[in-house]
Amino acid sequence: MDVAFLLDKYFKDGKNVSIDVFDAHTLNAVYKDVIAAMTAHLEIEVSVLQALSYCLYEMMDNVHIHSGKPLGTTMTCYNDVQKTLSILIADDGMGIQASLSENEKYKDITEGDALRLCLGDKITDGKGMGFGLYTTSRLVDRIGKKFVLHSGNHKLVRENGVESITENGFWQGTLIFMVIGTGEEIDPNQIVDHRTLNPLAERSVLVALQRRYNVIKNEQ
Repeated sequence: MDVAFLLDKYFKDGKNVSIDVFDAHTLNAVYKDVIAAMTAHLEIEVSVLQALSYCLYEMMDNVHIHSGKPLGTTMTCYNDVQKTLSILIADDGMGIQASLSENEKYKDITEGDALRLCLGDKITDGKGMGFGLYTTSRLVDRIGKKFVLHSGNHKLVRENGVESITENGFWQGTLIFMVIGTGEEIDPNQIVDHRTLNPLAERSVLVALQRRYNVIKNEQ
């Protein structure tokens, strides 16, 4: 994967970008490290962390379940001036259209339609629940500044309340990039549509928040 390209394309003005590569065996450990790093930024609202923790795990797990390739890459960067968090998850696997077409229901879907459809609830190739991108889409609708979903020759961009799908370069696999606001309190249960959170996501946030509390306590 061309990490230099991703940095130049999506984090050109970013400093201290965290980059992690994960596979099925290291996914949980990398996920916990990323959540801990986010929690260290005391300005990020707890409710944002709670909602994001679920979406992040689901996006990373999608690489393992759907891409057909062993490795995924995550990049994160917090902007303490704009109070925004930029997150990128990418793989170089089969891509969204090929993955969805493994489900007989979507065997003839076009690449552009696949990008739009996969953001809906319970849309899956049959290997997962079809909930990860749906909740991520809901999070972006609530506090997102920008959202990019790039797979194959098509790119879906949602920005300033406007969504577009265009033919825009080629990405082998699936790339998700989003910039979210972090200072606004939200209802995590509303983001996940009042469904049960992933236990690992809940535990990871609780551990990370305990660390945050300890830091604040020691500074007093």
